[in-house]
Amino acid sequence: MTELLGRLLEILEEENAFDRTGNEPVLHFVHPEELQKRLSIQLTEEPATKGEIETTIRQTIRYSVKTFSPHFHNQLYAGVDEYGLAGSWLTDVFNTSQYTYEVAPVFTVMERQIIEKSLELVGYPPLPEGDGILCPGGSISNMYGMVMARYKMIPDVKRKGLAGLPPMVCFTSEAGHYSISKGAHWLGLGTDHVYKVKCDEFGRMRPDELKAAIAEVKKQGHLPFFVNATCGTTVLGSFDPLPEIAAICREENLWLHVDACLGGTLLLSKKYRDRLKGIELSNSVAWNPHKMLGAPFQCSLFLVKGKNALHEANCAGARYLFQQDKHYDVSWDTGDKSLQCGRKVDGAKFWLMWKARGTKGLRESVELAMSTVEYFFERIKSRKGFRLVLPRYEGCNICFWYIPPSMQGQQETQEWWNKLYEVTAKIKERMMIEGTLMVGYTPLSYKNIGNFFRMVVTCQPPPTKASMDYVIDKIEKLSVDL
Repeated sequence: MTELLGRLLEILEEENAFDRTGNEPVLHFVHPEELQKRLSIQLTEEPATKGEIETTIRQTIRYSVKTFSPHFHNQLYAGVDEYGLAGSWLTDVFNTSQYTYEVAPVFTVMERQIIEKSLELVGYPPLPEGDGILCPGGSISNMYGMVMARYKMIPDVKRKGLAGLPPMVCFTSEAGHYSISKGAHWLGLGTDHVYKVKCDEFGRMRPDELKAAIAEVKKQGHLPFFVNATCGTTVLGSFDPLPEIAAICREENLWLHVDACLGGTLLLSKKYRDRLKGIELSNSVAWNPHKMLGAPFQCSLFLVKGKNALHEANCAGARYLFQQDKHYDVSWDTGDKSLQCGRKVDGAKFWLMWKARGTKGLRESVELAMSTVEYFFERIKSRKGFRLVLPRYEGCNICFWYIPPSMQGQQETQEWWNKLYEVTAKIKERMMIEGTLMVGYTPLSYKNIGNFFRMVVTCQPPPTKASMDYVIDKIEKLSVDL
């Protein structure tokens, strides 16, 4: 095994898989049908030779997107922290599950320390009055919030289900993550019972609209139970006004969950954490260190107020795992408070990363990323041809259009805008084919806006002004003849 893994590391180095200089392509794009042929993707009766396996490994590296590249700005994540990567490899070596201290002693105490520090970061009570768990992604973390809220309002729902109850309604902004709708489906609430609250011009939930929506739902005889506020919306990176929303939830006796999967990383910064002012007033929080901060996938936290809250809402009492007469303190067995049985030991990756860098080091990486966001914003604000979707941004997303020379100075009719939306998609196509840059694009349907670029700046690899300038120059070059 060590020979194979040693050879894998050699190949990764030979193929420059960890390159952060930007000298290597971000990707070598080929269409799916062709990619299957090049990879010899079919599984066969006979085993492959060592040479064939090595070729496949090299092809995998070649045709995979290089998220380590300083020119990858396509998603809400990018490269990984090197200590986090080491932690990820370490966890895979031991191939264990997080459900009991018995089979994951070291990883269990690591997860608890991550939860303790994260509760402190949010402003929640410490263990055991606060609690938390590592989840397989932010969507599941948000669904945990919905489950907790439903159980808190109607504990019997765990045994008796929804029969005989009025429709239970949850609220999120029209810019909120689609996982709330998926959660409503999975929990049997129905997507029709997700109320999308209107946003202001900056993509933030309007408290007055939330209050009106709650009143309307009650008037219909439905049962409001859950409000999802967002700190760092997926597209615009907006932060909902938590103090005002929390006041409404307190008045209406509703569970307030904060989806801080993206924006939660700013809690590490003394300079930027006030953008999440009021987060301590919520009942639960989701935060993904695998996004902006650069922890390896998956690393997603769900944090909650309330002693034994997770256990009470989720326990099923599987006696073959969670025997109460073990020879150690069984409060360290965390599996019965989880939706899952088998659960990857994700906390260890983040623990090693935090241990190696300290809170100070994490803070510095966040503040470097945010200062680079501000640099990029100022550069495109004054650059000919670039136009911002919003006049200011709060998070690590910057949304903009590039207007090519052939369209500059023209009357901006609807036809002109439709062409600009097409141009945006065309520029992205050229990025992908050339392989030198990846920046995402998206429409914003609730504002009736077509395609624009969403530039994301993360902590890994550490961003530079030069890498921001590269994005601007490359977009101009790719669209010179459009």
